[in-house]
Amino acid sequence: MKQYNLCFLGFGKVGRALARLLTAKAEDLREAYGIEYRITGVASRTIGWQAKADGFDLATLGTNNSLKTGSTSQGISEWLKESKADVVFETTSLNPDSGQPAIDYLRAVLQSGAHAITANKGVLVYGFQELDQLARAGGKQFLFESAVLDSAPVFSLFRETLPAVKLRSFSGIFSSTTNIIIETMEAGRTFAEGLKTAQELGVTETDPSHDIDGWDATVKVCALANVLMNVPLKPAEVARSGIRELNPNQLQRARAEGKPFKLVARASRQQDGKISAIVRPEQIGPLEPLGNVRGTSLAIHFELDMMPGLTVTSHRPNLQSTAYGLLADFINAVRE
Repeated sequence: MKQYNLCFLGFGKVGRALARLLTAKAEDLREAYGIEYRITGVASRTIGWQAKADGFDLATLGTNNSLKTGSTSQGISEWLKESKADVVFETTSLNPDSGQPAIDYLRAVLQSGAHAITANKGVLVYGFQELDQLARAGGKQFLFESAVLDSAPVFSLFRETLPAVKLRSFSGIFSSTTNIIIETMEAGRTFAEGLKTAQELGVTETDPSHDIDGWDATVKVCALANVLMNVPLKPAEVARSGIRELNPNQLQRARAEGKPFKLVARASRQQDGKISAIVRPEQIGPLEPLGNVRGTSLAIHFELDMMPGLTVTSHRPNLQSTAYGLLADFINAVRE
């Protein structure tokens, strides 16, 4: 039975959901995989760099009393050393312009000899190649299943079960927020009411304009292209338009025609090897691969050289779904 020191870099909604899930799955981890763990580091903008080598009380993790039992480090290098980290979960906020400071954090994690697991898609856009090579050189894992489509198996699908396949193109619906806003306006209510509903469901980005203007979907397109197509696509290279120009009458007519609008992301490999990518509102018919995606559900459709189409749908994902992707990456990183 191996005990691992786990550290949380970022401890917002996703980090706390992961802490709850680790508690719920502790017996399964022991019995099925021979894994035991303790939480030895927690860091965020509000609490600083907290470390406790013999482990925090998971039941009260995040409370002032729990964190007072540890020590405050002066930065990530000292924090990694004092926490004796084996695995670090990185869930800090997205920076769509550079992926920082998460890339620097994950570089330090891998250089310290710990496995790095992230839900941060910006890291894959701006730092994937470097961090992947660093992990391989150090015999560690750099995993990121929760970065796109929450815990739906997208990256692991290609890594584990589709050897030697070539990805020609993909299309996807990557924003629960825009789904909710569009469907709210289809029902005759306002854009603002749709955004409020999405926020109450907890599916929006910290800055809702990242969803509304297509930035979140754009970053996900780039992350997928970088990892699955091995092309360093950047957001500025993606033709992007959001949903602000859509109006209720337009959306209601489209729904009545049976071809409602969705914010769709597409990328395809051209003959010269470059990637052509776009994010924009499109009308989608019911027989198309993405035609039945509604509400908070998300989906991606792949076109491959070995099969004409393969679709993965994440039905009504939530915080637990995102946390599960991190948990699955942890198990896959440490099991032999």
